[in-house]
Amino acid sequence: MARDGYVVPVDPQAALKKKTAVSRSWILLDCTGEGTILDVDKYAIMHRVQIHARDLRILDPLLSYPSTILGREKAIVLNLEHIKAIITAEEVFLRDPHDDNVIPIVEELKRRLPPVNARHAQGDRKENQDRHNDAEVSEEDESPFEFRALEVALEAICSFLGARTTELETDAYPALDELTSKISSRNLDRVRKLKSAMTRLTARVQKVRDELEQLLDDDDDMADLYLSRKLAGPSSPVSGSVAPSWIPASPTIASKISRASRASAATIRGDENDVEELEMLLEAYFMQIDGILNKLTTLREYIDDTEDYINIQLDNHRNQLIQLELFLSSGTVCLSIYSLVGGIFGMNIPYTWNDNHGYVFKWVVILTGIVCASLFVLIISYARYKGLVGS
Repeated sequence: MARDGYVVPVDPQAALKKKTAVSRSWILLDCTGEGTILDVDKYAIMHRVQIHARDLRILDPLLSYPSTILGREKAIVLNLEHIKAIITAEEVFLRDPHDDNVIPIVEELKRRLPPVNARHAQGDRKENQDRHNDAEVSEEDESPFEFRALEVALEAICSFLGARTTELETDAYPALDELTSKISSRNLDRVRKLKSAMTRLTARVQKVRDELEQLLDDDDDMADLYLSRKLAGPSSPVSGSVAPSWIPASPTIASKISRASRASAATIRGDENDVEELEMLLEAYFMQIDGILNKLTTLREYIDDTEDYINIQLDNHRNQLIQLELFLSSGTVCLSIYSLVGGIFGMNIPYTWNDNHGYVFKWVVILTGIVCASLFVLIISYARYKGLVGS
């Protein structure tokens, strides 16, 4: 006998939270700078840009992956802190476009992705055809599309890390100076937090620097980032000008491929392994990241110097306490001897030699005091001779 079914009521707020958590929004920017918000799953992205699941996993905000720049056959997978993007020869897919740190990058991509002549022509789209053709011809002096997108991402991450470093320096140097002048629990805790933040930021900057250095050291990896060169290869006169199957059908796809071919014409006419253009681009931002890392290294050295200075101060205070303890212990020993002698002679015990000789007790007490004082001076002199106390 079958069980009767029943309906479980659904909490609308819980369903909304689940939907928000599962939703993965992207923004698609084409070569004209036009943006389109996409709400698609990872399989659609993988099919569109022809990358593997392990590459897309690097861009998952729920997973913690270090900064990475990967060159694939038809795309560049970019994971730089909050910048998680996929760059093709004609499009840029940027994750989480509504994030506060990503919005300025989207605006900059819209401004920088169109070619220079196309930007100048946006205010006057009804120009004659001759001027439009002249603009297209001059586009071959432009950098390839993927390099312009990569440059925006590198510039954004350098600015972001540089701003974080400046903020850390602004907070750290006054805190360290204040700790030097006054050692307190509050100042120590403040410096501890700043040092932890500096350590985390240094690790992030170091990873970006290592990634750029690894690219600069390998010409093959840099050659993999020349997507326009790869796209222009199949569109040569020998193989025809048919659009690749991985690019979505579009009325302007032929002009896009042609524009990409012109953009990389300078490098195509030369050696296919020539990576000088990309090397110059990466070298410029590598120097910026290296400069940021040097600032953090200088800050770390300043923190280490401050810690050494504080340790010296604490050692000095500790030595002063040891000296005080030595003085008190020496004085206590001498006073104990003096009290012992005085106590022995002050007891009510009959002594035959003490009869009618009261002056003896007086001289014994005086001599005992002299001996105890001499003993105290001798102990302190010995301690100074051994360097246990300061002069």
